[in-house]
Amino acid sequence: MTNLSVNINKVATIRNARGGNMPDVLKFAQDAEAFGAQGITVHPRPDERHIRYSDVYGLKPLIRTEFNIEGYPCDKFIDLVLKVKPTQVTLVPDAPDAITSNAGWNVKDNFSFLTDLVERLTGHGIRTSIFVGTELENIEWAAKTGTDRIELYTEPYASLYPSDKEAAVAPFVEAARFAKNLGLGVNAGHDLSLVNLAFFSKNIPFLDEVSIGHALICDALYLGLQETIKQYKACLEQ
Repeated sequence: MTNLSVNINKVATIRNARGGNMPDVLKFAQDAEAFGAQGITVHPRPDERHIRYSDVYGLKPLIRTEFNIEGYPCDKFIDLVLKVKPTQVTLVPDAPDAITSNAGWNVKDNFSFLTDLVERLTGHGIRTSIFVGTELENIEWAAKTGTDRIELYTEPYASLYPSDKEAAVAPFVEAARFAKNLGLGVNAGHDLSLVNLAFFSKNIPFLDEVSIGHALICDALYLGLQETIKQYKACLEQ
């Protein structure tokens, strides 16, 4: 069974547009869990343009499923996660001004940096995941860091899916199998949606987790949060 982790960044974006506390990010996370989400993901950035560091501290005692914090491992970020001690930290190579994650790590070029981080986080009982593309050599380098999992960056899959879904999924199937054979857990995220998730899940049935935010929040505007989570989970259960 693949877990659905709901990324609530966009909920915070709506709140921040007007100030105040509407919608309530903390309550939204609790409701998402109540409606069946098996995890909550946040991606705090230095400018706090969506999730704020205070949100992360507020969420920690409320989350009853898995709490995944993703982000670029600057000193401020690492200090946050060591204080909060979430279930999982997903390390992404975002620049501070990035609109959204748009590439995985070149692990070989950042090997010492990532290895030290993984060792430090693991020492505090936090599961680690490294955000990567589908290059097999890069995944092999990721395994050498000691990370528990990788997260496959799925925007290339989502982009090609409408025109050739078999070609779109093929490199991800190969990458996921390769990672699994190396003893890594496999997560996935970025631009997965109700349109393309079921096919992805069907072809990679041993996925541990998908993290979905933007598309899921957009769907919830039309379907409601409870129905949206139900439909996303159905995609993963086929």
